[in-house]
Amino acid sequence: MPLSAEKKKEIISKYGKNDSDSGSAESQIALLTQRIRDLTEHVKVHKKDKHTRHGLVKLVSQRKRMIKYLIKTNPESYNKLIKDLGIRG
Repeated sequence: MPLSAEKKKEIISKYGKNDSDSGSAESQIALLTQRIRDLTEHVKVHKKDKHTRHGLVKLVSQRKRMIKYLIKTNPESYNKLIKDLGIRG
């Protein structure tokens, strides 16, 4: 389930450095988080959908690697991002 173009632009403009910055770690983490939330809802409804569950696990590990990179390069941005997204306690 891909994100709609409007939703993607909204996320990039909110978390990226400018409106067309889709490559920064912050915007990529935010996009991955939205996809993870959408797939989580799908998997809750369709419990036997193992292929989607496998894709979800891959996305979570990709986001985890991006977060580790962000911690090393820009800890202040990391703290702000996790607070905004609510992904870590």
